[in-house]
Amino acid sequence: MTALHVTDPTPTSRRARHPTEDRPAILDELHHALTVDGMSLVDITWEQHRLHEHRRWSALELLAAVDVERLSEADRHRVWNAGRAELTTKPGADRVARLADKECHEWCERDPVVANIMQAVSTWSRYWNEEEAYHETSFNQLSHLVGLPAVPDETFIEFRKVFPDDDMLRTMTLLAISEITAAVNYAECARLAEDPGLRALFKQVGADEIQHMNYFIAFAKALVDSGHYKAKEAFAVAHFFVREGGDLYGSRREKIEARDTHVNWWDHVEHGAADDTPDAIERKRGLVFQALKRITGISVDSVEAVEDTWMDLVGC
Repeated sequence: MTALHVTDPTPTSRRARHPTEDRPAILDELHHALTVDGMSLVDITWEQHRLHEHRRWSALELLAAVDVERLSEADRHRVWNAGRAELTTKPGADRVARLADKECHEWCERDPVVANIMQAVSTWSRYWNEEEAYHETSFNQLSHLVGLPAVPDETFIEFRKVFPDDDMLRTMTLLAISEITAAVNYAECARLAEDPGLRALFKQVGADEIQHMNYFIAFAKALVDSGHYKAKEAFAVAHFFVREGGDLYGSRREKIEARDTHVNWWDHVEHGAADDTPDAIERKRGLVFQALKRITGISVDSVEAVEDTWMDLVGC
């Protein structure tokens, strides 16, 4: 593809629910595909690969289209933040591959369908890892090209720390919300970018994040559809983010928890004087509400509704 031919990253866009011969797509109804349509893991892996290959783009072409001499101070700051943030994705993908494969084998006798869902997650994580590698290397190389300070090796290693293991539904929900946050942030960066080449890069990366969000939602929904995972876990994670002062506020929230085990990228975004990128909290919340509906079938339209539903589901 040419450097400026990018997918629309608008977070409201949705892919087709069912792949066709001409159009690869995410299997939104993964549990149904396994139990009713009779798809095998080989079938599902092929659909994952088709979509991955269909959406690939060239980091070399997109970077070549950026006029590094005309980037504003604010744009340079956004690029630098993006490169650092993307360093945290590889350990996330590595962890998902390991955890899902482990759980796959634990579910084999208890419920083979859940085992297959877990294996589909583990298998797809290789594509997630590769796609995120484009983001990390593109922004860090662009930072180098415009003369910004390189990420120190110590920071690089610190940002590679692996998130502790958790319930798989909670993990899929958290990752869906992380992708929502990234997608909205990149959409704002693209809107504000003065250089067309940089705008195209932000749009392309944002479109990838929306695809990842849709995958995590599909995996989470499949777990709920299995009957072995409860909607309350998805709501618990969502509340942690959408509540007033929650993690959707990122590094601007009043209190940031000290963590020795891992790095959450949103805790480490630096807001310089030149950075006027909006937080777009209400936009992010709205997308989280939509994700909860798709995962659990339960509609909510406010922070209060998320908390009330969560309390109802846990029996409080």
